[in-house]
Amino acid sequence: MASAFGNEIVQMVMHAGPMVKFVIGVLLVFSIVSWAIIFVKFRLIRRAKYETEIFQEIFFENKGLKGLYTECKDLEFSPIAGLFRAGYSELNRIRRIQDSLISVKDYEGTNGKDFPRSRQTIMDNLRRSLKKATIDQSNRLERALSFLATTGNTAPFIGLFGTVWGIMASFHEIGMKGSANLAVVAPGISEALVATAAGLAAAIPAVVAFNYFTNRVWALKAEMEIFTSDFLSMFERQFFKERIVIKKGQEM
Repeated sequence: MASAFGNEIVQMVMHAGPMVKFVIGVLLVFSIVSWAIIFVKFRLIRRAKYETEIFQEIFFENKGLKGLYTECKDLEFSPIAGLFRAGYSELNRIRRIQDSLISVKDYEGTNGKDFPRSRQTIMDNLRRSLKKATIDQSNRLERALSFLATTGNTAPFIGLFGTVWGIMASFHEIGMKGSANLAVVAPGISEALVATAAGLAAAIPAVVAFNYFTNRVWALKAEMEIFTSDFLSMFERQFFKERIVIKKGQEM
């Protein structure tokens, strides 16, 4: 019975007018692209969540920034791992600048007055680097989701347009034949309604997937914000503690 019904749908599409066929073709393209995005994004976000959990376990083991960087090189899908790699690169850049331009004697000569100002500059640069990395990771996670939203919003209206056009053609044909019995009206209207069904079939999965992926992306973005605070705290403790130790060693 289901096979017979499917064959009837195919026959209705084949006998539909050119405009209805065009609308169904457009909706078919929307649907194929949407399902391709759904499969790719599902794998991406599931992998990102899995690798993020692994990275968080490593991060809270307190292996140090260098050890953490070595451990997370293979975690390419985790947005937090990407965030850390960007922050660590900025950290190394800051250290090179500090080693070349700022010596311990500079701090000694001014009784440490320049240290807070340099410290604030360093933290501001690191925050900007992490913010840029957060935006890049968010854009990567949200890429192609706008197409799902567009499909969910426009596909029903495109299908409705095909239905209205098909009904207009059916009534025009009725007027030309001068007959309005059910046998004449029903086939044309049923063929036109296929466009609305196709629009809903394309829109519903796209809307469901868009809402699902949006929630998962927001959860990952929240974790990135939390990690940014944790990373800045870790950096401030390790980097400036290291500088203070060096300074004390020089004084002794």
